[in-house]
Amino acid sequence: MGEIIIPQGYKSALNLHDTQVAIKTVKDYFQHELTHRLHLLRVTAPLFVQPETGLNDNLNGVEHPVSFELKDQGTKKTAEIVQSLAKWKRYALHKYGFSEGEGIYTDMNAIRQDEVTDNIHSVYVDQWDWEKIMSPEERNLDFLKSTVKDIYEALKNTEKHMADQYDYIETILPDEIFFITSQELEDRYPDLTPKEREYTITKEKGAVFIMQIGGVLASGERQDGRSPDYDDWSLNGDLIVYYPVLDIALELYRTVPYLYVFPAQSAHRRGTVLGMADGDTRGDGCDEYSASVRLVSNRRLL
Repeated sequence: MGEIIIPQGYKSALNLHDTQVAIKTVKDYFQHELTHRLHLLRVTAPLFVQPETGLNDNLNGVEHPVSFELKDQGTKKTAEIVQSLAKWKRYALHKYGFSEGEGIYTDMNAIRQDEVTDNIHSVYVDQWDWEKIMSPEERNLDFLKSTVKDIYEALKNTEKHMADQYDYIETILPDEIFFITSQELEDRYPDLTPKEREYTITKEKGAVFIMQIGGVLASGERQDGRSPDYDDWSLNGDLIVYYPVLDIALELYRTVPYLYVFPAQSAHRRGTVLGMADGDTRGDGCDEYSASVRLVSNRRLL
């Protein structure tokens, strides 16, 4: 277990009842902002999946999902609690018949038994997950930054709304978010560790988006771990803000652009499937791109 820090003199401004009201207020407002800007439809997500489906997320490749037995007509089957919905969302985009420019979001619940717990990490996960279909031409750095800016505007508007609702809340997010790659960050602070660099730049700028995470840097280190089986380490990133209550760099979003291979177009799909010149790994003759971001909202000091 990690260290739980209670800042000296800290006291919650709300009792437990009003805290629940505030949580609902911020979640309701934020999801409205997010769906409006990104054109998303809310869907219900699974709590568990069967391992043979391949839909559970391996995270960094070392975490072990919680599993249990299902009794289905006398046959024992194993099910796993989801660790994230990264893979399931691609399946849902096809299954529900979404087209280019459309997407889904869900309020995901999960259990991560290997999580090191502290003020901002919990074995129990409650986070926003979203994903939408994009064209091959949109799979670039400019589109990534544009999407991050839309999300950041949703965050700022939510912060302002909560400050209007509760007089003890101040707006502290800067007007604009600062973009930097993990290598540029290392070049800027060569004598600091990856986590120290992350903290230093976030405290300096207030809100940053660190790009290209997962690969080996010039020093031989990695900025952070990433999934080995689906994350594009050249076109991803973390949205991080400075959180003064704990004096930390608080990760709010993790972006992961994927290349998906969907089966051939079926009658229920409203739009056309994007044909690709290469990358047809299933032999179906059609690929699609998707962009994903998850908001880590289980990590909060109330």
